[in-house]
Amino acid sequence: MGAMTITAAADGSALGNPGPAGWAWYIDDNTWRAGGWPHGTNNMGELKAVLDLLEATAHRPDESLRVLCDSQYVINSITKWMPGWKKKGWKKKDGKPVLNVELMKALDAAMAGRDVHFEWVKGHAGHELNEAADSRARAVATAFQTGRPAPEGPGFDGAARRPDATSPRPPAPRPVEGPADGAVEAHDPDALEDRHDPDLLSELLAHEEELARGRTAGETVQALERDLLRPEVRADPGRLGQLLHEGFAEVGASGSWRSRQDVLDRLPREPSPGAVDVHVLTTTELGPAAVHLVYRLTAGDRTSLRSSLWVREDSRNELGPWQLRFHQGTYES
Repeated sequence: MGAMTITAAADGSALGNPGPAGWAWYIDDNTWRAGGWPHGTNNMGELKAVLDLLEATAHRPDESLRVLCDSQYVINSITKWMPGWKKKGWKKKDGKPVLNVELMKALDAAMAGRDVHFEWVKGHAGHELNEAADSRARAVATAFQTGRPAPEGPGFDGAARRPDATSPRPPAPRPVEGPADGAVEAHDPDALEDRHDPDLLSELLAHEEELARGRTAGETVQALERDLLRPEVRADPGRLGQLLHEGFAEVGASGSWRSRQDVLDRLPREPSPGAVDVHVLTTTELGPAAVHLVYRLTAGDRTSLRSSLWVREDSRNELGPWQLRFHQGTYES
């Protein structure tokens, strides 16, 4: 009889991203663990969940581990990017330090000699194990937000119990020079982390640079608007957080006013709109750092007129990220 396979889901949650943060891994109702911090990012939670799962199952090295994860960032970091980072002294291709490097180094050590298979699952789509991990991670983040005790779970039977499930604060990230950080000073790593998750930001900038190649600002913004309609983007709070300006607000097609936090909390949990059709009516470049987009959106049997204002914080930085500042929708009669 062959060795068994341990199947677990790992997930992270951050209210505000960054903000009160939690992580959790889940196998069944009797085997799960969660923790978090008063201030962290979604990516920190995702990474820590996998790390704690590896550590919790370290006493069963002969059993393979199947990790269900809704974060492509985590899967790619461990299975694709980490070997290159390690060879370069934990630096990225551009020579800048890897974010969350202490977690990455710990994951690298914990993976040694283990038979681990990662499987991407769509988040907030009813997957039983993923939903169980997500709810526990969010419960920890909410506990830190409200000042209540954070649920830690029973852990893995036979594992050495570690007291650091809810350590007071993750290590301060190393200073990372990032574009478009506004008034944040480069010598303050905590401030940088407060404004952006630089790894996600660099991915966004790379994506925008690719979109912008040979395109006008208006065409780039059109492509980003279509990104926001894709199910995988709408289900990813980290990605949404980078596309939505800190002062973002919207008037929904039903007439309701929503803040940025309302949208970040609501959108990943909404069912996918399915196939949509976008017909651009006008694209107006209001200057080097602002584009106004008007389009007709058809989703199912309903159409609505949409108005979006995209801005770039630093008009002098051509590679600064475009972000959605305001959006309004009106159903057509």
